[in-house]
Amino acid sequence: MTFHDNALLPLLLGDHDRYLIKLEQGFGVRLACRGNRINVSGDPTRVEAAQSAIHGLWRRLERGERLSGGDIEAAIRLAEPDIDPRLPLSDLPAIQTRRGPIGPRSAGQAAYMEMLSGHEMVFGIGPAGTGKTYLAVAQAVAMLQAGKVDRIILSRPAVEAGERLGFLPGDMKEKVDPYLRPLYDALNDMLPGDNMTKRMTTGEIEVAPLAFMRGRTLAHAFVILDEAQNTTPVQMKMFLTRMGEGTRMVITGDLSQIDLPAGTRSGLRDALDTLEGVGGIGVVRFDKRDVVRHPLVARIVDAYDQRDTARQDHSRDHQHKHQNGNGDQNGTPK
Repeated sequence: MTFHDNALLPLLLGDHDRYLIKLEQGFGVRLACRGNRINVSGDPTRVEAAQSAIHGLWRRLERGERLSGGDIEAAIRLAEPDIDPRLPLSDLPAIQTRRGPIGPRSAGQAAYMEMLSGHEMVFGIGPAGTGKTYLAVAQAVAMLQAGKVDRIILSRPAVEAGERLGFLPGDMKEKVDPYLRPLYDALNDMLPGDNMTKRMTTGEIEVAPLAFMRGRTLAHAFVILDEAQNTTPVQMKMFLTRMGEGTRMVITGDLSQIDLPAGTRSGLRDALDTLEGVGGIGVVRFDKRDVVRHPLVARIVDAYDQRDTARQDHSRDHQHKHQNGNGDQNGTPK
């Protein structure tokens, strides 16, 4: 591969060739840079994938974009053989924010961003670190800045890890803010601090617990319900029916992280069972391949998934043995 801009080439290689090394390890190929050429050698399929990813990264540099370690990891992730995105890496959709364009870093994120731009109601389901909330907030800010919605409303149910608000010290704002902090953090990434404060003062941006939604009709707003697995079915129905004219809704959650009291059905699970397949509603399910935090997070998610699967298999085997030991061949108790 030959590159004719010697000013951009070091940006592709990274400090001390660290991006080149990361690409080499990620694709399982041999990369050698001599002058303005990069030689790629190895298995033909992997060589082709590596070349495609490098071309995509190069086109981004030519457009004036900067590369980070996360972008290199995304290029590797999006080129995996079992993932077939319809668009090349350089042409995937992006959300424009003050931090520059935010693009997908996995096939799941690409599908999610497509859903966010084309559907009025989207469910984003999956483990921590997949960007469900972050990308939804980015889309909300982009639409607010473009004048496509009048305001943003971010909400969460105030049920986490068995804590109850009544037992926490302070006034309502002090009690609620710790639950909403991740939403503030995402907003802060998209908007300058003074801009965010001004918009919150004028009511263009509202961050509130789910209970504050009752009795309201939300028109021309971008509404995000985060940690939706901790809603009850009644709360979820209440939230979904707040939708008014010109409103977009995004519901995010992780069904493996339910903090509701034992025996209480999750409103998120109930909504998915009820609404999946209804016209106009998009559902994106992320998995461990979409985890875009530190690579160790993906391995942690994977380890927990394997443990849970092993427990389920053990439970089924135990149940099967119990049935065989206490009944006749037809399973009728003796």
